[in-house]
Amino acid sequence: MQRQQITLDSFHCGDRAEPETSSGEAPSMSGTESVDTGPYDHLMKAVIDDNNIDEALKRVVGNRGAPGVDGMDVTELEPWLKLNREFLKDELESGRYAPTPVRRKEIPKDSGGTRKLGIPTVCDRLVQQMIAQVLEPLYDPTFSESSYGFRPGRSAVDAVMKVREYYDQGYVMAVGIDLEKFFDTIQHDFMMNILRERIKDKTLIHIIKKFLRAGVVLPNGLTEATWEGAPQGGPLSPLLSNIYLDKLDKELEARGLKFCRYADDSLILVRSRRAAERVCESVTGFVEKDLKLRVNREKTEIGSPKTLKFLGFKLSRTASGTGLTPHPKAVAKFKKTVRGITKRNRGISVGKMLEELKEFMKGWIGYYGATTSNNRFKELDEWVRRRVRQFIFKKWKNKYTRVRNLVALCPPYWQMPNGRPTLDWVKQCWGAVRTDSYWHAVKHSAVHKAMTNSWLKEQGMFFLMDDWEAVKERWTNRRMPSGTYGGVRGQPMA
Repeated sequence: MQRQQITLDSFHCGDRAEPETSSGEAPSMSGTESVDTGPYDHLMKAVIDDNNIDEALKRVVGNRGAPGVDGMDVTELEPWLKLNREFLKDELESGRYAPTPVRRKEIPKDSGGTRKLGIPTVCDRLVQQMIAQVLEPLYDPTFSESSYGFRPGRSAVDAVMKVREYYDQGYVMAVGIDLEKFFDTIQHDFMMNILRERIKDKTLIHIIKKFLRAGVVLPNGLTEATWEGAPQGGPLSPLLSNIYLDKLDKELEARGLKFCRYADDSLILVRSRRAAERVCESVTGFVEKDLKLRVNREKTEIGSPKTLKFLGFKLSRTASGTGLTPHPKAVAKFKKTVRGITKRNRGISVGKMLEELKEFMKGWIGYYGATTSNNRFKELDEWVRRRVRQFIFKKWKNKYTRVRNLVALCPPYWQMPNGRPTLDWVKQCWGAVRTDSYWHAVKHSAVHKAMTNSWLKEQGMFFLMDDWEAVKERWTNRRMPSGTYGGVRGQPMA
């Protein structure tokens, strides 16, 4: 279903009079001279517009997600809204709406530690989505062209491709600024001051502040107040993060620096190490002093884009020029996930395991398919096939079952004229089961001859190379003319 594009023209803000200053003139907004102040004054009318509510409902239900602290599922949202639509609109318009504390969930990070997620209730997700749909078309066109995260028509791969473009222009050194726990340390007062620069609707400002201060329910059931941070997990937090870090983008642009930012991951490109060290020091000072954020100096890196990890990629040298390849850390994470899926003692069927594996690998190649060489994918396919053969071998329980199944998979060139396997083939099968190591057993030639690649595909196995060409072509065609990636001024690409 094609989603309706939400714009200010879709809403009816009424004929409310403009607030006046003591001189009788409508107040102006710093930095927004090119935009009519009217929409910024009456945004709550747009938020509670029925068209906006309906679109927000579609997106929240479509995104699914886990329940919040009240246990309400997204499937219950539409019936709830039918009964409470007018009540919800009245609560928002009057500013009485009170968000529920978010449910805390911690997920492990690759670098160690945990990432704190805050899962709002589905009703709060609906309201956040309503607000985000109104604010996004107002703010997004003003964002930097070097900002790629959480924006329509833009992606992390677009940012990496832009880094490659800068590298080919001679910007061969990079500074990777690491913001320490960015989403958890957003300063509420600073955030609200930024919003007030444009938004003159005090009710909307009040509601947004309520969401930031809603609190969090910890795993032990206790509720903790939130005096800083924007919980990851709600529809509004990504937009607020971009509004907050737009101050950084504008500062880097004013200095004439080449950079790419995706959420809180920033890479600044310069021509020399000396320049990189100077930029790292000055930008760190700006972030900590002016933006009230913390920079993790231990994880902030200076080096070549060919070694630094940025959004899972690194640059590489190929025969045709500069290419993209998954960073070794991304490959290590891939293998760790596959090991978990293909763990031999998992109590699931081969078909279920292959289903899970396919889902993960299709998503992985969908992202890393922008890689310019397929060598890495060929190696990973070979490694995954060995893991799958090992899983199947273990499922066959004992050596007699393994021999019987291997014999049954006898290739045609090891069959007698009557179709029965030759004695030599049976001997090979027994040779494959003599070791107690599954990892070494599946490396035996008899196992490869029996469990061929085509046979594995028949069982439902997915190969990375199956999709690589199509995915690569899609990313190649996505490239915009004149060095612009992912659309212009936040608009989706045609």
